[in-house]
Amino acid sequence: MASRAGGGEPSGSASAILADTASGYHILRIDAYSRTTATPTGKYLESLPFTVGGHRWRIRYYPNGDDQEAKDYISLFVKLDESVTNAVTAQFKFRFIGDVGKEALTLGGLRNFDSHRCWGYAEFIKREDLEKSKHLQDDSFAVRCDVVVTGEFRAEEAPVATTPASVSVPSSDLHKHLGDLLHLEKGADVVFDVAGQTFAAHRCVLAARSPVFSAELFGMMKEGDTGGVVRIDDMEAQVFKALLYFIYTDLFPNTAEQDEDVLSQHLLVAADRYNLERLKLLCEQKLCEYIDVGTVATILALAEQHHCHGLKKVCFDFLSSPANLKAVVASDGFKHLSRSCPSVMEEVIGMLTN
Repeated sequence: MASRAGGGEPSGSASAILADTASGYHILRIDAYSRTTATPTGKYLESLPFTVGGHRWRIRYYPNGDDQEAKDYISLFVKLDESVTNAVTAQFKFRFIGDVGKEALTLGGLRNFDSHRCWGYAEFIKREDLEKSKHLQDDSFAVRCDVVVTGEFRAEEAPVATTPASVSVPSSDLHKHLGDLLHLEKGADVVFDVAGQTFAAHRCVLAARSPVFSAELFGMMKEGDTGGVVRIDDMEAQVFKALLYFIYTDLFPNTAEQDEDVLSQHLLVAADRYNLERLKLLCEQKLCEYIDVGTVATILALAEQHHCHGLKKVCFDFLSSPANLKAVVASDGFKHLSRSCPSVMEEVIGMLTN
């Protein structure tokens, strides 16, 4: 057996196999859905082309399935809409617009797309299931197709872990303990009356989280009776409850999916009122998922009134589509926008004249 000179530790090295990726998505809206169901099985309607990773793609929508086995389903496929010498390696995922952001995006396995090759889901959803679902509104629905294009693989040097971690540290559960404190009302020293419903809380927690609560509870109210009840006007009890939940846990409250957009609007106003910037941004993020022709005017007015620059930008990105802008101008929401936010109207009119 060969021996090794010296008593030191053996040297080590590591490498990794990597590939450059490019990602993007395309949203396909199906209006007049009931009319598309007259399309025969095996026939499709096709999206406009879009580009991801330097390649052109299209979405194929089969209202009655791509073949007889899938005739009761809606089929969705993504197609490489160009001729290529070497196959393009990509991953893709279809989902309804209302599901975006609700869960981590899980892409399908790697697929090789030859010239004008299609991959997709023959049984994306049963038509009868779609027609009973929340995704079909006013005879229309929208799907999003995410595409990740993978480039050529290459090897790179990787760091070597010389000292493995010896202690496992659990994630912080401070939010759980503070949430229990709110729920159990242990040590609560202030009570709020909101629309006839009372909520017990802790002055120190509220003051630490919100400068507005700090000024109110340890400023003008400091000399008052600590056992008194603080009235909150112009706010629904459900919204104040959600506000307290965030203050104690730093998490967006769980709510029924159909109520999330409405709660997010009211909670954004409350977050602005109590100077809770993180909650305000969380509400903006949630509302971005609900922007469509019917809601964009209301959400844009809200963004303008409460100085939500990111949310306002997303609204204007939506309106940059001539089709979207035309539909919104014809809606009742546009009339509300013109009355409530004349300054925003000037920007919208500028888009119309360009």
